[in-house]
Amino acid sequence: MGDFTHFNEQGRARMVDISDKEATVRTARVRSSVQVTEEIYKAIQGGNIKKGDVLSVAQVAGIMAAKKTPDIVPMCHPLPLKAVDISFDWSIEENYELLIDVMVKTKGNTGVEMEALTAASAVALTVYDMCKAIDKGMVIGPTFLLEKTGGKSGDYHKG
Repeated sequence: MGDFTHFNEQGRARMVDISDKEATVRTARVRSSVQVTEEIYKAIQGGNIKKGDVLSVAQVAGIMAAKKTPDIVPMCHPLPLKAVDISFDWSIEENYELLIDVMVKTKGNTGVEMEALTAASAVALTVYDMCKAIDKGMVIGPTFLLEKTGGKSGDYHKG
């Protein structure tokens, strides 16, 4: 299987051995979004969603998802997360778009990009779930890595 690190000699999936990698501080910042209707925007802002406080529930869902990433993404290593922070902002110039920013931090042998991406996705899915009774036409995404720091491959900043 040559250069494919997640396959063994038999061509079967494996979790990569990271035991020889240096433990360093690693961070990842991810952004996602959910486009909603004006009605949903006003309902979230006014606290009028029947399922509860959308942003509070979504924030907890994102933190839980970051911690459960290796249970969802098969080749991810379980990591001792040191911090997960989720923030929200609204962009209402062209449409009603909830911007979701996630930061995940650890000190370990591998990065936390997947944890941040999983958290952002769970936040967006939770917003959708809590608001779908009003309108099912919400659009999730894009979801993407803004930056990552630490590790052998160095830092990354989306251009």
